[in-house]
Amino acid sequence: MRFETRPHPASPYAHIGMPEKAHQTTWCVERAIDFIAAEARTGRPWLFSINMFDPHHPFDPPAEYLERYLERIEEIPLPNYVPGELENKPPFQQIDHQGAYGGRPGHFSFDEMTDMDHRMVRAAYWAMCDLIDSQVGRLLEVLEETDQLNNTIVIYMSDHGEMLGDHGIYLKGPYFYEPAIRVPLIISCPGLIKPQRSSALVELTDLAPTLLDAVGLPRHPGMQGRSFWSILRGNGDPRHHRDDVYCEYYNALTSHRNPTAQLTMVRTDRYKLVVDHSNSAGELYDLADDPGENRNLWDDARFQDVKMEMLLRLCNRMAWTVDPLPERQASW
Repeated sequence: MRFETRPHPASPYAHIGMPEKAHQTTWCVERAIDFIAAEARTGRPWLFSINMFDPHHPFDPPAEYLERYLERIEEIPLPNYVPGELENKPPFQQIDHQGAYGGRPGHFSFDEMTDMDHRMVRAAYWAMCDLIDSQVGRLLEVLEETDQLNNTIVIYMSDHGEMLGDHGIYLKGPYFYEPAIRVPLIISCPGLIKPQRSSALVELTDLAPTLLDAVGLPRHPGMQGRSFWSILRGNGDPRHHRDDVYCEYYNALTSHRNPTAQLTMVRTDRYKLVVDHSNSAGELYDLADDPGENRNLWDDARFQDVKMEMLLRLCNRMAWTVDPLPERQASW
């Protein structure tokens, strides 16, 4: 049987995708289920990584998952965008507002989209997340049926988020807004991990040393992440794990209109600083006063002391990304 995606009648930016049984998300989970069931018979330790493509553009969930949102489409919030806010943001964000990745066909130009277009894209994105939730539920059921749930560490995470029109931008790129960098991180192991919701600042580099710590193996000397296994076990103080998180964007997307963009970010529990090294520009946000990151304080004289403190913090984090290998063998 042949399946094809097609634009939804309500918006050309949202598509009707493959039915659930033929979807890539379902295929990934079924391969994982086959593996888990087979390994349950061996009794050996195992690790399996599932890399679903969704949620990702093109926004094309199965029709039955999208349909549930259409009756309440007007209740879906519009993107977080304040008209004129991009005037005080780095130049590439203004370009991406005009058309993501230079306005190539099939991509998104914010001002050309209607309110219905914005809502339909968000509905389609949520529908793709719903499909993932449903399929992950199948995985957990198999772990329970094969008596592996209590001693299996399950990590639910993503490499990045999606702008979904926030700040007038779609897709991803050289931006460090919360919707792009604050990704899900849910970790479960009923036999070992204490149920909790932690406020700790965590980087994805922390996952590998955490897993090594969990199974009692030494960390590799080249690792720069920090284990938070003690926090998961209910013994550590989340306030002491990290004072900040650090992100880099170094020439990551050759399809972007500014393919040589070099940007870095540091974020504490209150402030976020972004430096655009390609244009000597930047962003500074007070996340307590402006959680939507609509007001760039980079040039605000009242925040110059905060800006200098954050710049020093950023320099320190950049310095500590130096490769620690090879390990020192002598004093010279």
